[in-house]
Amino acid sequence: MKFSESLRKNHQFQFVYRNGTSNANKYLVMYVKENGLGINRIGISVSKKVGNSVMRHRITRLVRESYRLHENIFNSGLDMVIVARPNAASVGFYEIESALLHLSKHHGILKVYL
Repeated sequence: MKFSESLRKNHQFQFVYRNGTSNANKYLVMYVKENGLGINRIGISVSKKVGNSVMRHRITRLVRESYRLHENIFNSGLDMVIVARPNAASVGFYEIESALLHLSKHHGILKVYL
């Protein structure tokens, strides 16, 4: 069952940037804002500073898969924007997964604390 959708429009990203709270670690920055809906919406942003097109899409896939595998432990009704930092280009799946869960704990948006 799919619990979340994607943020697609620029104004949706900008709203979360301006009104949400942010936390960061070595690889990712996470912005979170409650959306009042029953579902989560997630947006992933990877700039050209991180690398070429192949690298940016690889990081996007890693973040999306990390979220998908742990989707059931996130609270509902959130807009999340995850921004990859340049350090993320040199790491693998487990580091990205760990970074995502670390930021989620800091935001307090997990149902179950790992």
